[in-house]
Amino acid sequence: MTFILFCITVCIMNMTVCKTNEITTSARLPLEIRNRLIALSRAKKKTMSEIIIEALELYYEQDENDIDSFTLGLPYFGKYNLGEGDLSATYKERIREMLRARQDSY
Repeated sequence: MTFILFCITVCIMNMTVCKTNEITTSARLPLEIRNRLIALSRAKKKTMSEIIIEALELYYEQDENDIDSFTLGLPYFGKYNLGEGDLSATYKERIREMLRARQDSY
């Protein structure tokens, strides 16, 4: 009962209609972004809250669909076998051999 009264009080103070599962949040916006938000709100005939909610939903959807580089590479790991499984462990020795061979050729 206290939660419903609190929600109604907050909503009346903000002059908006509120459902019991909504909460008021504030954020500091740069003046340019605020002005663009107001202009978009008027052009789309939507409240600023509706536009911000839509933007956050799109952001969350995009963030959920982002795949990390490891997951993207899984189908290719081990697909092309060069027969030399120790390349990362012996790269310094390989470089030394290449440099020695180059010096010997002069």
